[in-house]
Amino acid sequence: MSKSLPYSVKDVHYDNAKFRHRSFFKVITQTLFTSDMKRECVSCSAGKFLGLFMIFGLACLMLTHASKTPSATDGLSKGLETNEEHKVVTDVGVRFKKLLRRAPRLPPRLSGNEKVSSGIFTGKPNEHDEEKWKARQRNVKEAFIHAWSGYKKFAMGYDELLPLSMQGFDGLGGLGATVVDSLDTAMIMGLEEVVSEAGSWIESNLLERISQKGDVNLFETTIRVLGGLLSAYHLSGGDQDMNLANTGPKPTIYLEIAKNLADRLLSAFTSSPTPIPYSDVLLKNSSAHPAHNLLSSTSEVSTLQLEFNYLSAISGDPKYKTEGMKVFAHFKTLPKVEGLVPIYISPHSGEFIGQEIRLGSRGDSYYEYLIKVWLQLRSIQDGNFTYLYDMYEEAMRGVRHLLVQKTIPNELVFVGELPGGSKGSFSPKMDHLVCFLPGTLALGATKGITKEKAMKDNLLTIEDFENLKLAEDLAKTCFEMYSVTSTGLAPEIAYFHTKDFYEDGLGGGNQSSEYVNDIIIKFNDRHNLLRPETVESLFVLYRITQDPKYREWGWQIFQSFEKYTKVDSGGYTSLNDVTTLPPQRRDKMETFFLGETLKYLYLLFGDSSVIPLDKFVFNTEAHPFPIKDAIYLEGGSYMMKGTM
Repeated sequence: MSKSLPYSVKDVHYDNAKFRHRSFFKVITQTLFTSDMKRECVSCSAGKFLGLFMIFGLACLMLTHASKTPSATDGLSKGLETNEEHKVVTDVGVRFKKLLRRAPRLPPRLSGNEKVSSGIFTGKPNEHDEEKWKARQRNVKEAFIHAWSGYKKFAMGYDELLPLSMQGFDGLGGLGATVVDSLDTAMIMGLEEVVSEAGSWIESNLLERISQKGDVNLFETTIRVLGGLLSAYHLSGGDQDMNLANTGPKPTIYLEIAKNLADRLLSAFTSSPTPIPYSDVLLKNSSAHPAHNLLSSTSEVSTLQLEFNYLSAISGDPKYKTEGMKVFAHFKTLPKVEGLVPIYISPHSGEFIGQEIRLGSRGDSYYEYLIKVWLQLRSIQDGNFTYLYDMYEEAMRGVRHLLVQKTIPNELVFVGELPGGSKGSFSPKMDHLVCFLPGTLALGATKGITKEKAMKDNLLTIEDFENLKLAEDLAKTCFEMYSVTSTGLAPEIAYFHTKDFYEDGLGGGNQSSEYVNDIIIKFNDRHNLLRPETVESLFVLYRITQDPKYREWGWQIFQSFEKYTKVDSGGYTSLNDVTTLPPQRRDKMETFFLGETLKYLYLLFGDSSVIPLDKFVFNTEAHPFPIKDAIYLEGGSYMMKGTM
């Protein structure tokens, strides 16, 4: 049996004249004048007269048919009045059509670089395109080198660089977060000098820092520092699958430091009376305590599992995975609103606190890790982690039903918030953080393979197609949040013009944008922190759909970063207001600019075989972990067993 085509025939736009639709009138005339009837009729005057009379009659019939068709603007009574007449004429036309059979329409043979409306980009880029994207990828590598040089010169060993002040700043516990966050990006880019510098600092300083430091946030330390160490372990050859680092410490150095750090972080789980961990850890004595408001963020407690699972897999010690997965097992039992959850949870009661629902801050990566942890663990024998996928699917249905709306006047699709839960009013507000969602939706639909392959192998459900469509629509909105501003960079938060909400005079500054009246940017929300979420989704969508527009959008965003955030002395800076020129600068380079934003742009412009999405899963800080098969060992532990 032949496999189905990787697109729907009804979706193909037949621009080839060979397959172009022919009108009913053309069918009749071509039949008359290209058949034996032509030769017979023209041989006598009576035949000529009858032929002309038939053509004239058919023309009158078609004109009558057109005049009787009610327009969309006709009144209801008029439409009912003409309905019977229209039916009679249509029936006559149908009888004529049945007499004249046409050859069936077949899908055209698509050219190598043709894009079809089903969203699949077929064929490979030509040689010129390849060179263009290689050059743009080099531009991103040069930007990383510039960012690292500023950090190394003014802030080496500090968490973050203040590029305008030309000094370092410890805002994440003092573990040298930029060093660890940047390391695997340098490995992927092949920057051996940076790998050597960062690796040497980690080997010489990080263990001592961990043993002496005080309070750190469990979530931030896990995703940035622990995640960076684990990714560096794999990329430097720790799993013996690949080695992107010819310099720096041995992989076991990264693993031993990761275990030391994780052992201390585990106190956040073991100190809590419920499966919900405390938010803060005192590293020097391995103790933990809740935040000042006694609550934990939903996203923070559910965005630790990829890291702890992978550490258990490579260390052979199940304790990390056991504690992390207790959180999801507990979430499974809690009441939800169509799969959606409030943004706060109490580690003391284990219950959600409040009713506010959003996919921005404090809610975002809960949904991201549902699908990613399932992808990481689904091949484990007897693992029974399908509940994660079920929770993800239910949540995405809830998003589509409760949170998705369109703007006025141009119908941009966005994801809003429910400040009061299901009973509260809808808010047309969307954090830039929500722009992680297009990539997550696409990943959940195809499980990391291309859309073309997934369709060819009939792997996509109706729900998968709905999620892919939403992913592409949201990615468009996220990109327009950039293009609507004077700087071409997105604000931290946007509001959207709907039938229930509009505020005049709060545009992005780019009056040439088609969406200047759709997107509203309030004064307190106009800053840009060099965030990665949009380029992350562009990267995932390009890998999955192969549509080059996502690369072009990423290139436009990168150019704006280069133009407005680059600091001559080294590094890049956040901005206070993206709607004005020149923009006021904020004096901070977040660690995720090197760890995420530039990494995703580099991968977006590069070969799709590098860190493939069906073989790796990225944590929420863009640190890639391999997806492996696994088998359980005696005592409940398990070890890695080859690639998928």
